[in-house]
Amino acid sequence: MRAYLDAEYRWEWGGEWYPLRAGAPVPDLEATFPDGREFGLVSAWNPHSMVQPEEANRSADTALHAALRASGAVYRPAFSSARNRSWREPSWLTVDLPLAELDALGRRFGQLANLYCRRGEPLRLRMYHARPLALEAAFVDWLPAVAG
Repeated sequence: MRAYLDAEYRWEWGGEWYPLRAGAPVPDLEATFPDGREFGLVSAWNPHSMVQPEEANRSADTALHAALRASGAVYRPAFSSARNRSWREPSWLTVDLPLAELDALGRRFGQLANLYCRRGEPLRLRMYHARPLALEAAFVDWLPAVAG
């Protein structure tokens, strides 16, 4: 969880990259997409935070891209990285992809977390894991993984 909260997230629009941060508002997103009601960030790379070969990651990303295209939601290139850039993975920013679909994609592609917020609210980290005892964190939603 701490690695996800400390990570850097960025999304692209018009050749510029804009930052996102869990717990922070998203004024750039809201200004760029004035009719957008909800925003998310999802990746298919490195399921369960286990490093995979680039070919496997690219194949999973192609499948995620196809799912986003089929959803009809607006989406943009994005990425997630460690602050020291020791880890980086392509992601997708979503606009008005319903939360249930964002969660389903995160689980389908074996992700441990996604980012999500509704317009006017701070960005939240959605962890697909039961909350460990005695671990509290603002702006984190703990959602048990679904078997299957």
